[in-house]
Amino acid sequence: MTVITEVLENGLSCVLSGGAAPDAEAPDAAGRRYSIDELAAATGVPSRTIRFYQAKGALAPPTRAGRQAFYGDGHVERLRLIAELQDRGLNLKAIRDLFSRADSGDVSVSEWLGIGDNLRAPWSDDAPRVMTEAELVELLGEKRRRGYIAELVRVGLVRREGNALPPSYFVESPELLRLNLKLDDAGVVLEVAAKGEEILRRRIARAADELATHFTEHGGLRDDPSPGDVARSLDALREVGADAVRLIFAQEMERALRTLVEAGRAVPQRRRRR
Repeated sequence: MTVITEVLENGLSCVLSGGAAPDAEAPDAAGRRYSIDELAAATGVPSRTIRFYQAKGALAPPTRAGRQAFYGDGHVERLRLIAELQDRGLNLKAIRDLFSRADSGDVSVSEWLGIGDNLRAPWSDDAPRVMTEAELVELLGEKRRRGYIAELVRVGLVRREGNALPPSYFVESPELLRLNLKLDDAGVVLEVAAKGEEILRRRIARAADELATHFTEHGGLRDDPSPGDVARSLDALREVGADAVRLIFAQEMERALRTLVEAGRAVPQRRRRR
């Protein structure tokens, strides 16, 4: 088991038990007792969903007294936690597996959820925007050729929103659009630049998946890290990772271009006219 996985599981165990015994979901004399309909009313979770969670192993069964079944405050807290984890992107199977593997806890709920927030934090300031036509034209610059917005729509860098006039445009990545404008200023054909972005994204996506798996499987942290240690390591990985991509990409482009020069293929071919 990796160090990061241990921290996450330990934190989750503390969330489940609240520092109490593992059977904290069971109602006791000190806590309130709920029928399934009362539990549904208290939590806003439909009774059929509660039964579904039980069937999938994400929620413990109720305590039975004769023919009556009772739920406790622990079930209320568990349902709240399930909803919060789902909001953070975990599917029910992942939630169930985390619950079943958590057997001890030494961190608080806020610390465990804080690690999740750190994992979900963006790695760049780039964010989608909806722009008016005037805002988009201002971003493109006055010297841009006629029909350029249509070209951007065709390659998927912008998307027209609705059919209203004047039009508005959805720009998924303003920073990527700015990079394409720099290439356009340098004479690079938009379709060629877009294909280059597709190649780069496909390769980097695979590398990101492999790196995420590598770091979570092998950890690499010192023994018994605190949630603060994990958060600092993730922050460092975010900063160093971006720098590493730029550096390694530069080194590999130098190698690739040098190989083309040595093979006498450094001059780009002319585009064929259709």
